[in-house]
Amino acid sequence: MAGTFPSPPARRLRRPRLRHWRDWQSLAYLAALPALAAWQWMHGFHWLLYGLMLFLTLGVSVIHHNHAHLRLWRGRRANRFTDFWLTLLQGHPTFVFWPAHVANHHRFRHGPQDAARTYRFGGDTNHLWGYLVHPLQAATVLYPMFIAWLATLRRHRPGAWRYCMAQYVLWLGSWAALLALDWRRALLFVILPQLHGLHWLLATNYLQHAHADGRPGTKGRSLDYARNFEGLVNPLLFNIGLHTAHHEHSHAHWSELARLHRERYRDRVHPALNERGLLPYMARVFLLGALVPRFRSRSLMPASSLPPP
Repeated sequence: MAGTFPSPPARRLRRPRLRHWRDWQSLAYLAALPALAAWQWMHGFHWLLYGLMLFLTLGVSVIHHNHAHLRLWRGRRANRFTDFWLTLLQGHPTFVFWPAHVANHHRFRHGPQDAARTYRFGGDTNHLWGYLVHPLQAATVLYPMFIAWLATLRRHRPGAWRYCMAQYVLWLGSWAALLALDWRRALLFVILPQLHGLHWLLATNYLQHAHADGRPGTKGRSLDYARNFEGLVNPLLFNIGLHTAHHEHSHAHWSELARLHRERYRDRVHPALNERGLLPYMARVFLLGALVPRFRSRSLMPASSLPPP
């Protein structure tokens, strides 16, 4: 018929694609944590499920960290959805990894300019009390950094600033809604587990760097700024223990870190910085070390080289 034109082909919606097949493990954790919380909200507390949920908050913290370094998906929309999903599960906005972690910690590597360096707070320590309070100490210096970064973002990139603010609205709005619905269940099944995960997220910095060498440009052992943990922590928590390889290859997928650690870095760091397992290390240094001096770790930084706090 004159004057008619064929209709344009319908646009096909692209299915989101994971960047790496190993991240099906990440998706399983991201689905299991809210499912366990919802089940207990409806049916009541179960100690075994609650313990599993607390473990999953550790996993979500690591996924949050990994997603900041290398986006989970190949598509923008899926990654933005994941940003908001992680914000809900973590109980804190996703954007904070950029100013605090990528632009600070990975840039300065536990050195004197690293805002949350472990030896900034109370000296160069490595003990249980230091591990427990490090997240609170780090928050006091990191949150002013977030606020200053957001102020700069608002002036120069208002769209990105609104995206960050949307994460705050989602997080705080979810807390307000759940507390209004049932404040006891909200605290027990949502907020306390989230705080547990946030504590781990910040305290991991202490585990990985306390008593490591934060001096910039140290000759001979320039990789001695981080501690590595081998063992079961890595398949369960996305190779979070292989910290030197992660620092040296911050955009590598987490599944590559085991090979990188084994082939390139394990034999190049100080032997004291390669631990067989996380829990044995914590038991030896934090518990036995509190009673018997020989079980304590030794700092790789001479007292004379420590910068002022």
